Amino acid sequence: MSEDNREELEHGGEDGSNRLAWFITGAIIGFTVALLYAPKSGKHTRRLITEKTQQGKDKVTDAVTDAGSQIAETSRDMFERGRKVVEEAADLFDRARKLVRG
Repeated sequence: MSEDNREELEHGGEDGSNRLAWFITGAIIGFTVALLYAPKSGKHTRRLITEKTQQGKDKVTDAVTDAGSQIAETSRDMFERGRKVVEEAADLFDRARKLVRG
């Protein structure tokens, strides 16, 4: 595996989750500003902000949980690949040692 591919695997998940977090943050801020300027009663607006904030919090929590699961799965895959490479290297070493000894 080339160095570029390895770096892409290691850092690829960070970019996606970071973009998602910024998108969600921007959406929440935009929604809040829109509600503050909407012609509704203060009580109704505060209730709506509370509900939408809770929904946003739940979505962010779900996104973080999903990202954590993806990172864990990718880590397991990379570990498994590394283990196979080490086993293959050990096998090649044993075969080379036998060839040298005759």
